[in-house]
Amino acid sequence: MADQFNYHEAFSRNIGWVTEGELDVLRCKRIAIAGLGGVGSVHLLTLSRLGIGNFTIADMDIFELPNFNRQAGASMSHLHRPKVEVMREMARDINPELDIRCFEQGVDQANMDAFLEDVDLYVDSLDFFALEARKAMFAACAEKGIPAITAAPIGMGVALLNFLPGKMTFEQYFRLEGRDEQEQLLRFLLGLSPAMLQMRYVADDTRVDMKGKKVPSTPMACDLCAGIAGTQALKILLNRGNVIAAPRGMHFDAYRQKLATTWRPWGNNNPVQRLLLAVARRRYAATLGEKAATSEAKQPETAVERILDLARWAPSGDNEQPWRFELINDHHFVVYGHDTRDWCVYDLDGRASQIAMGALLETISIAASGEGFEARFEYREDSPESSPVIDVRLTKNDQGSPNPLLAYIKARVTQRRPLKTVPLTASQKQRLEALLDDGYEVIWIEGRKPRWQMAKLLWKSAWIRLTTPEGYEVHRNTIEWGVRFSEDRIPELAVGADPLTMKIMRWALGSWNRIRFLNRFAAGTWLPRLQMDLLAGYCCGAHFLIAANEPLASMPDYWRGGRMVQRFWLEANRLGLQFQPEMTPLIFSRFVASGIEFTQMTAAQERAGAVWAALKGGFLEGDIDANQLVFMGRLGHGSSPTSRSVRKPSENLLR
Repeated sequence: MADQFNYHEAFSRNIGWVTEGELDVLRCKRIAIAGLGGVGSVHLLTLSRLGIGNFTIADMDIFELPNFNRQAGASMSHLHRPKVEVMREMARDINPELDIRCFEQGVDQANMDAFLEDVDLYVDSLDFFALEARKAMFAACAEKGIPAITAAPIGMGVALLNFLPGKMTFEQYFRLEGRDEQEQLLRFLLGLSPAMLQMRYVADDTRVDMKGKKVPSTPMACDLCAGIAGTQALKILLNRGNVIAAPRGMHFDAYRQKLATTWRPWGNNNPVQRLLLAVARRRYAATLGEKAATSEAKQPETAVERILDLARWAPSGDNEQPWRFELINDHHFVVYGHDTRDWCVYDLDGRASQIAMGALLETISIAASGEGFEARFEYREDSPESSPVIDVRLTKNDQGSPNPLLAYIKARVTQRRPLKTVPLTASQKQRLEALLDDGYEVIWIEGRKPRWQMAKLLWKSAWIRLTTPEGYEVHRNTIEWGVRFSEDRIPELAVGADPLTMKIMRWALGSWNRIRFLNRFAAGTWLPRLQMDLLAGYCCGAHFLIAANEPLASMPDYWRGGRMVQRFWLEANRLGLQFQPEMTPLIFSRFVASGIEFTQMTAAQERAGAVWAALKGGFLEGDIDANQLVFMGRLGHGSSPTSRSVRKPSENLLR
């Protein structure tokens, strides 16, 4: 290969942004890279393509599966091979003339002088948690007058700091000496990223396991690091343009489309930085201390365990999860259901729980398809309706293929905030309607005027929900306060109201007397109804009703309806649509149509009659029965929620 290679031709497309003479200079330079993981591997290849002719690289690890999401050398053909060996091959495949010195055992105090010999620039690529090695490396660079770059992958962006000869040193900026490890990690993170642009879009902070030294990463951030570091390397090595140096830094976040330039005189001793550190210590106390990450939970090993692990993600009212499982063998498990009619006003005759049970059965069926099985359900007819028992038997289905909705079981969420008013397309509605069994239909409520009518109906229904003691008893046990994720309730941040309204709600739900006071003297229902019902009801693409041609009369009827609801919901997610159930108008209508008094408040009972009249007269055609209405909700385009209900671990659901 070497006799076919021509350096100037290979890197000629760099000329124009650099001169021919500058390209020759780059060819003579040596860059040291310690660490060949997510950023180090991409740094090496990017700088090789820039025309750098000499490298000193170090890493003691091998490539493993968890490296695949971000490391340039991580692939099946390189699995379990030393990173130094693989990356040397890949770099020399770009430039066979490269002079690469390799330190297969990593770098320590004993070989650091040899590692930095003849080096013109050091590019930091050590693991985030390798603070002792990093401190020693930057101190050695400062002593030897070697410029050093750290471009850190943070979220979906990059934070840059340059430490140049004669300028502020690494220790002067970060102030790590004399602190314990957890404080050092916090100072390193805050010092790298004073702007903290990434914090607004963390999807699951339980995966940030500082104690276990395992944090999430993205390939985009690693590639951005290589671009930023490569540009800084060019400017430093060619003495071109202004190069910012600590205490000045830069943070670019591609997700938020923001660039922040930072200036922290005295580094982490800066008053602003000290305040941020104090806030961060409180906020991340659990993460840095005792909190166990979700990733540490026992992973399912067998097909039936994986099916149950997906099944638990089925939707249920207020995240109640009215089911438990008993594992019999690899092809047989039992579902024990229970309803909440004895305490939940929204579970008339257990029907809401039965719809949830149907969603569970559909989820089991879809999950089984991913393991090559077909699920058969056998209802034990001697079990009471309030606590149904269902045997699930798995039979091999070699002819089948995974259900296309399989990938959306965990991704399915509820979005309670306003959505875009862009109408659904005919194709989207057809795909959703196609999932219903014969004898069922979708009633669409769309357009400005119908959406406004529905918003007003939801406003009326919400008054009942927020003023009755029966509703209060449910709501005070439904919300988990101060969290983004909840295993068995609705987290505060997913409720759909602004922070002020949530503070008022939290105070009011402390006692029924507070609710009565607010409702009587302070229009207590107005703020939550305005945000969660009227505004959200109008701001969507469409509302929908799933209705049966005949009244649902038995528990299996509601199970069947629940199965279609889950299909409908998963398909909406597959289409990129946000989804919110709107069940209370249907529930109150069923109370009225059945002649059942569900509250001691006469005004609320009368308002429920008005809700049923408005629903029937405004949106339903013909003499339709309330028991024909299976489900109601809204759909639309919009951002996914950043807070959601999760589920109890599988082991907590096993009997």
